[in-house]
This record gives sequence, C-alpha cells and structure tokens, in this order.
Amino acid sequence: MVEIDTHDALLLNLTPSLLRLLLVDKTTGGNIYWVTDAYTKLGEEYQPSCQILPCLITGPMEKIIRPRALKSHDEQQTRTRNMGEVFTPPIVCCAQNNLLDTAWFGHENAIFSVDQNSQAWMPVDHEVEFTDNKNWRHYVDKRVLEMACGEAPYLTSRYNAESGELIPMVMRMGLLDRKLRVVLENTLNDDEAWNKWSLRALEATYAFDLQGDNVLLARENLLAAYCEWSRFRNGQWPDARRVKVAANRIVWNVFQMDGTTYEVPFAQRRVLDGPNQLPGMESFHQEGVPCLVRDWRAMSGGSAITFRSLVRGGEDG
Repeated sequence: MVEIDTHDALLLNLTPSLLRLLLVDKTTGGNIYWVTDAYTKLGEEYQPSCQILPCLITGPMEKIIRPRALKSHDEQQTRTRNMGEVFTPPIVCCAQNNLLDTAWFGHENAIFSVDQNSQAWMPVDHEVEFTDNKNWRHYVDKRVLEMACGEAPYLTSRYNAESGELIPMVMRMGLLDRKLRVVLENTLNDDEAWNKWSLRALEATYAFDLQGDNVLLARENLLAAYCEWSRFRNGQWPDARRVKVAANRIVWNVFQMDGTTYEVPFAQRRVLDGPNQLPGMESFHQEGVPCLVRDWRAMSGGSAITFRSLVRGGEDG
C-alpha cells in the first residue's frame, strides 16, 4: 500500500513563503525550471523551458508533482524511457552507503548491516562508535553528494521509493539520516548543540538533478527528514524560524544542474565579446550560467563557488 504524500501540509508545514523558497534557484535568483515534458499538456507555463511557479503547483494543481511511487505505471515507464529515470531499492541504497561508511570508519557495519539473503538491513544496537582521530563531528561534517538524485533516496530514506511505504525512523539509512542519528546520540541533553550540528549535517549534504520536479521533491524530502528527526528527538516539530533556516541550507545544497555542462538548464547570461570596445559600441553574446554551490565552511555564512571549479580538471567560470 502506498502511504507517502510529500505535499502533506501537516508533515512539511509548507507555508506559501516556504514553498516559494523551495522553488528558488540560488545561482540565478529565479526559480528552478521544469526541464521535463511530463507536464506540457497542462499548458504553455508547463513547458520544459518555463520556471516552476507556486501558482502552477498549488490549489487545483496541488497534486501534479508526485513521487515516483504515486505515478502511474505508464508515467514511470515514460520517464525511464525519456530521461533514464530509475529508482534504486532501499536495500541497495543501504549497501552502497555502507561502502562509504566502511571506507571512512575503516571497518564494516559501523552503523548498519545488510543481510542479502533476507533482503533486510538493520541498525547497530548501540551508539555509533568513534575514535579520537575521527570523532562524531568529523563524520557530520563529511561532505556527501548524490548525483542525478531524483527524490534523494541515498540521502534520506523516508520511504521506499519503489513501493511508497514509510520507513521507521530507526531504520532510515540515508547519508543524511546517518548524520542526524549521530548528532542525536551525541546531543541528547544539549538543545543548542542539536540545533547547531543538525544544521551542519544539512550543510554537508549535497545533491543535484536536471528535472525541476525531482529537485523540488528532493528538497522537500530533506526538509521533511530534518523536521522528522527533530520531532523524533524532542517530541515536537522545530519552530518556523529553524525550519526556514534549514530550508535555505537545503535550497543552496540541492540544486538544478545539467551534469554534462555544470550549468543551470535554460539559463543564459549576457557577456561582453571582448575588451577595449568603444563606449556605446560594445557587442555581447549569450552563454550558459555555471551552477553555484555553497561551501558553508569557507567563512562565516559560507561562500558561493561554481560547481565546475570543484571538478577535477574543471575551470572556474
């Protein structure tokens, strides 16, 4: 039975201002683009090159952006055929995430174990153990990136992306879930430390996708995960101010990008053709806009840099 609904207002507390924020593209200052023809039959404003506006996905259109598990079989097949969109079973996500943990901790089953025979995964039954050389803060600050993220199942396993069934908190094995579990275990009696390090967990968690609906779903899922882990710890949702701060981190870190060009799809900027042109006679050309990401540790408040500059052999531009 499919149980999820990422547009549930009670779950996500998506006020109009929060929804507007979740649709922002931090590189351009505009909104993310559709970049999919899945909605074109709905009108001119739903073309791939159009930006996603709140009015296009609220009111009577509230349910048009849905997780894959809620889409019809035909929709799923079309997206797989046209965009190569597939979703990985949770046990595979857990096994692959375990490989990252094994490399970091230096031993297997540091947080989760996987039983391939029963197709199940289990959390360790004790607090996650660290050494003096690699403490829990180092783990939380370890940067992770999910490419072509879809709904970001490698970052947060709120639900089974295939079936839509909700996953209990203690079984959530996404990379962000693991960070937040570690923060929870080490800040049980310190609300200030929880507030600080749960945000740092978000700041170290990145993802990108080309399709705008996936970017929005991934952002919603990370924000919901942050809120749910807060409730799991405190028994209540975080207040509106902290939710907005968390959402801003997520909007910077979960971005829309063409992975072949490292640019914002459909975005263009006006560039001077060359130096030493006479005033009033300058010529310009249009070129793509390199996608910006934020390095939250670079300085107070973070520093925006091009994603291209982070790629080995890439050049900043």
